[in-house]
Amino acid sequence: MKPPVFGKKQVFLPNLVLTLLRTPNSPPNFATFLVPLNLNKLDMRDYLFHAYGIRVHGVRSYIQMSKLTQDKPGSKRPKPRKWFRPKSIKKMMVEMERPFVWPEEPKEFDMWDKSTFDAAQKDREMQEETFRPDFREKPSRERASIAEQAKALLSGEERWRPTPRNDEWDIEGEEEEVETDVQVPKTGP
Repeated sequence: MKPPVFGKKQVFLPNLVLTLLRTPNSPPNFATFLVPLNLNKLDMRDYLFHAYGIRVHGVRSYIQMSKLTQDKPGSKRPKPRKWFRPKSIKKMMVEMERPFVWPEEPKEFDMWDKSTFDAAQKDREMQEETFRPDFREKPSRERASIAEQAKALLSGEERWRPTPRNDEWDIEGEEEEVETDVQVPKTGP
């Protein structure tokens, strides 16, 4: 019996996305990918050979169904008893001819501006929290700050200062009329 021939189907500028997953428990000659649902084992084998020159001994694939959720993800107010199943995920485990070793994870992420990404992620999560149905039932974030201020006032650490009235505001410089030539039309009879 003749062994299967691979590498015959040439792939030029493919319009698919393969995601290599970090799997620390698998052997070094195995790699796991997230792939589109329409990609088959032969396509995967040909893609790796033509794009990276990697010879593949075997490919295992499975489709992982996503969990049922109420309503579609990202909806502002989930509707009760409206069920939605997100798109399934297809994973492929490839046995390669030569081992692959992951590079070490970087210790510092300043080069990629990770602090800005983390701040944006935190802000996004806070915004999404306001759209949850039980948002109004939970105490607000300002409540903790108000409680701290009240404790400081009661313990005597801070003194009470009333809010200044309009005539007590600090005005720098002289008062000046800004718009003198504006004519407001009369309304009504």
